[in-house]
Amino acid sequence: MQLILWRHAEAEDDAPSDLARQLTVKGHRQAEKMAAWLKSQVDVGATPWRVIASPAVRTQQTAQALGVVFETLDEIAPDVSAQSVLKAAHWPQGNENVVVVGHQPTLGMVAAQLMNGVDGYVAVKKGAMWWFEMRQKGGTPQTVLRAMASPDTVA
Repeated sequence: MQLILWRHAEAEDDAPSDLARQLTVKGHRQAEKMAAWLKSQVDVGATPWRVIASPAVRTQQTAQALGVVFETLDEIAPDVSAQSVLKAAHWPQGNENVVVVGHQPTLGMVAAQLMNGVDGYVAVKKGAMWWFEMRQKGGTPQTVLRAMASPDTVA
């Protein structure tokens, strides 16, 4: 199973509510750039990939850049636990690869859990993706960080 954590792109600061915040012009460019990079790496429209997004407008707009159907899940809304995100993604037992479009600090807590196996936090830049894979080596499950990319690092 593969799991991609994609933090929403840059969003406006002012809105009637946190969930209503929209992407800025720069944020739309970031989302398009990262979506193009991801599509160059994998066929996210293929059957084994599932895309899930928080109900926040900024994550919906970020996910839309992929141009594929995605699910909106309250389980990955702002300020949920890392375990809530992992459960929504069916990690690590799932049969399909998943792209999670979500928020900080939660995605940073998920990344720390996957990398270290303990509670913690790492910074995930706006618009960035962290790509993990679950594999078996010698009969032992291992989490592998396949790639990290941000709008500043992809062509």
